[in-house]
Amino acid sequence: MQASIDLGYIVKQFTGRIAITWAIVLLENVLIALVPLFVGLTIDGLLAGRLQELGWMAAILVALGVFAVGRRIYDTRAYGFIRLHLGAELHRRYPTLQVSKRSARLDMSRELVDFLEEDVPGLITAVVQIVVSLVLLTYFDVHLGLSSVLVVLGMLLLYACFHRSFYRFNARLNEQKEQQVDVLTRGGRLGVFQHLRALRQHEVSISDMEAILYGSIFLLQIGFIAFNLYCGAGIDGITAGQIFAIATYSWEYVEAALMLPIALQGWSRLSEISRRINAVDAHGPSSRQVLSNQI
Repeated sequence: MQASIDLGYIVKQFTGRIAITWAIVLLENVLIALVPLFVGLTIDGLLAGRLQELGWMAAILVALGVFAVGRRIYDTRAYGFIRLHLGAELHRRYPTLQVSKRSARLDMSRELVDFLEEDVPGLITAVVQIVVSLVLLTYFDVHLGLSSVLVVLGMLLLYACFHRSFYRFNARLNEQKEQQVDVLTRGGRLGVFQHLRALRQHEVSISDMEAILYGSIFLLQIGFIAFNLYCGAGIDGITAGQIFAIATYSWEYVEAALMLPIALQGWSRLSEISRRINAVDAHGPSSRQVLSNQI
């Protein structure tokens, strides 16, 4: 029995290449997290007449640049190799599948690789920033750390309310995309228009749902930042600089935490894609049936 083609399958088949890219991303973000610390040390060193800290700072920035450039050069080759072999594997498994569906599923399989190449590094960045900000906010006051944990749980709860809807709307969009080549082959102007209109309707539905979700999350984040500023102002002996630091780290935490629902939304879409490209039934509803359902 053949293994299902999904994110786990891709990571297992190409572990070495993917591990190298993610390791470099992690190193990049560790260096980025160290930059503010070494900026402070450099300022103190220069004021004291020392250049040693400036040398450390320069070394970190040079290393960061080398890792960033090297990863981007390697990523293009590594993930291009994965897309090539994944597409060939899909063609080998489903050689008799309708051309329209095979074309759509080849494009969908590339989205799985795109997620690993583009979204996962962003997620790694977010996790590093969340951990650093959470530690520093907790250092200032335990209530700030507790509010950070609660806001993330609130975001995940909000997303959970939308997960099934995201999955359902993405399924409808992908179903329509699978009919595109057949619709274009027939060449009827009305049929093409109806197909494009159906695509637009599904995309608008997904976009509207995204807007509602992120609007709700944004309101939650406003409350989080307002609470942290209010709580921080009440800390004994707090200084203006420390209030600024609390505000800065709270905002960085918000920016990083927003990556979580984005990644989960991508996961919903990819779950539907994985189910679709592994479907044994090569036929399903005709394009005429799908279009008529949208009118």
